[in-house]
Amino acid sequence: MVSGEPATAPLRITAFRHCVEVSMIVLHHLNKSRSQRIIWLLEELGLPYEIKAYQRDAATFLAPPELKAIHPLGKSPVIEFDGRVLAESGAITEYLIARHAADRLAPAQDSPDYAEYLQWLHFAESSGILPLLLDMFVRKDGSPMRFLPDYAKAECAKVLGYLDAVLASRRYLVADRLTGADILNSFLVDLLAQSGQLAQFPHLQAYWQRLNTHPARQKAAALERELDRSAG
Repeated sequence: MVSGEPATAPLRITAFRHCVEVSMIVLHHLNKSRSQRIIWLLEELGLPYEIKAYQRDAATFLAPPELKAIHPLGKSPVIEFDGRVLAESGAITEYLIARHAADRLAPAQDSPDYAEYLQWLHFAESSGILPLLLDMFVRKDGSPMRFLPDYAKAECAKVLGYLDAVLASRRYLVADRLTGADILNSFLVDLLAQSGQLAQFPHLQAYWQRLNTHPARQKAAALERELDRSAG
């Protein structure tokens, strides 16, 4: 539901679940950002949470200065819980899964799949995302550095070819089931879909379609659309 906030305040949406002794989590969500994965994660976990939504500047595409009141870097996602503030998508995902769903959204630490799970979890915010973001910015604005377009194209082909080859023989990244690694990497595949390049990678395309069947991801996408509509 949307709370009655002044027009200048961040939009708030609150989701309640049947939870025992779990404090409310506040997600500071920025439109068109990696924060969308944290909405999905919170839906998968079934935790009580509230969204405070912020909109990028239409001209600069930068986050609004209000986010700096939450975290000095002024970026999203950021969550607040139990009087604490936690930033960075990977840290948020790893912490919440370890605390609330270690038996469901991650392999056991003594499992042979656990090391690979950590690899894919961190791939999403390191090797995986950088070439795609670089390619996106080069396509959007051009670059005075002549090597960048070719570099971005080559790195994207390498990273996406790697992912496509891995997913040729498995339904999910680890342990043949949805884990936090899939949730984090979903942003990468979403970027690829939005750029119209997904059809070049049939196994990644099938993976993306598979992720889209999860009800919590569908709920997260619907919430984000509602936030965008409400922001006008």
